[in-house]
This record gives sequence, C-alpha cells and structure tokens, in this order.
Amino acid sequence: MTPETQFRAIVVERTVAEDGATSQHAALTLVDDSFLMPGDVTITVDYSSLNYKDGLALAGRPGVIRSWPLIAGIDLVGTVESSEDPRWAPGDRVILNGSGLGETHHGGLAERARVSGASLVRLPAGISALRAAAIGTAGFTAMLAVLALERAGTTPDSGPVLVTGAAGGVGSIAVALLSARGYRVTASTGRVDELGDYLRGLGAEAILDRSSLSEPGKPLQAQRWAAAVDSVGSATLANVLAQANYGAVITACGLAQGADLPTTVMPFILRGVSLVGINSVEAPLALREQAWSRLESDLDLALLDGLTSSITLEEAIPAADDILAGRLHGRTVVAIHE
Repeated sequence: MTPETQFRAIVVERTVAEDGATSQHAALTLVDDSFLMPGDVTITVDYSSLNYKDGLALAGRPGVIRSWPLIAGIDLVGTVESSEDPRWAPGDRVILNGSGLGETHHGGLAERARVSGASLVRLPAGISALRAAAIGTAGFTAMLAVLALERAGTTPDSGPVLVTGAAGGVGSIAVALLSARGYRVTASTGRVDELGDYLRGLGAEAILDRSSLSEPGKPLQAQRWAAAVDSVGSATLANVLAQANYGAVITACGLAQGADLPTTVMPFILRGVSLVGINSVEAPLALREQAWSRLESDLDLALLDGLTSSITLEEAIPAADDILAGRLHGRTVVAIHE
C-alpha cells in the first residue's frame, strides 16, 4: 500500500481459539481500496453515526457482524467519487442506511466506501449531510414505524401512543415525529428524573418509568395504548401488547431488553391487536425514499440539533460501551474527517 491509497477505517476482526471459542475485536486501522467489497459506487464518507447495533459490533458482541474482517457502521452520508450506476454521478450527495452495511458489507465508519447504487438515497435538499447522519438508521427506523402506524389508520384521535426506549436514537426521533403530528405521546425511560425534561422538550405529554413495563406481567391488562413504537422487546413488548387497546397497532423495531417475546395469543385474538415488524435493513428503495422525504418535511431540524452530539472516528470505539450502557441519549454523529 502507498500513503496515497490508504484510508482510515474501523475494522472488526474475529479470532477463533484452539477450543473453538470465538471473539471479536474492533480497531481503527489503515486499509486501501483493495480491502473494499464489490460495488458500483465509490463514496467519500463524510459522516456516520453511532447506533445500538454499532455499539454491539464495536464492543465485540455477537449478532450484528456476520462477515469478517468487516468495516463497522450501519450508516453513511457522503459524496460520490465514481459510479458505474447511471443513477449516480461524481459529486452527488447520498445516504445509505442498512442494506447489510456494517453487517455483511463494509460499513460507514471509514473514509471511503464502495456500495451498490441500488440502495442509495439522494440527500434531500432541505437536510444537511450532518443532520442526515444525525437522523441515520435510528431516525429512518422511527419514520418507518410512523408510516406503518399511518398505513394502519392510526390518527391522533385514536388515543395515546407509547414510545419505549424513548431516550435512545429511535425513541427520541419517534417522540419528536409523533408529537409534531399531533399524537399524544407517552415516553418510557429508565431515567425519568434525569431525562424527563429532555423528553418533554421533544414533545412527550407524559413520562413512564420503564420499570413498570420491564417485568413479566399478565397476558391481558388494562387497556392504555392506541399504538406504540417499541425498540426494547422482551417483557416490555409483551406488557405493551397486554395493555394495548382494542384494534391497536404496535410496531417492533428493536431488542434492547432481549429478543424473546414472553406473551400469549390473547392480545391478538381477544383485542384484535396488530404487531408490525419494522425492518430498516431490507426496506425497498421506494419506501426508503418515502421515509426520507417525510423526514425532510416532518422532522423539526432545530429540535434534531438539540438532541445530537458529535464524536470523531477515533472516539467511536470507546463510545460503544456508553451507548450499550444507556449513558448516551439522542443521536451521536461520527465526523469521519475531523
């Protein structure tokens, strides 16, 4: 490699011990273009972001990365350098969330990326690159959840909407999006005293301590919610389903508490509750474009600035423990070239 072709990237490696045990380790290192995977668009990455998935990958936790060695980062915002895809030309500003990025394909925590042009979304004119990174997969996922509620006919008149994990990236933006459209939002968090004012500033009408949802409960409970956006899973999601109104729509997009779902069929067959999965990774292009168009029109960007912090590429690995421990709230942008 020559200095001209090298660029910085956070690469996750897997090692296998003699007894067959595996471990993962992330390090900021230098690679060159020969390290990149196949793709028809090469991008100079300006920003990425730190999501819960990124925290798992950078902390060496299993379940996110499925190909090694791999550049981490499930988001990127950048500028096209070269393209074999006729839809893209040098200088175009683009966004990529999901589509295997940072899981099976080299991700955005690097100065360069080579990806498929088929999943790229053009940076909306009304959103800067920095703000697009602040939105990232978290905001994109939150918007997909809001769109799912709308498709199911949920309106502000339907009743209270619960957002779990409300201080996290998905939850924060979900609270902001829903409240801006007139929904009565209850925000669930484990740090009521610390983050209550923050969540009310995003538009939450009420704050609920997550402890009231996080322990196993009865399969049917008093009806409270017309809809919900859940990023927690496990017993929390089971309790949300048990408290859902007749005909409620519950969207599930995360598993911060766990991947299990200790519930019964009763909320579904006795109350007609719908559980809708939100998959941001494999969302088709038309839905991606719709979500980003709505983010441009619906999200209060000044509010977004208030819930966004920025770190450098060098600071991303140490920050992984903070996001996993819940010490970060809102959105964390990774400024690649700072």
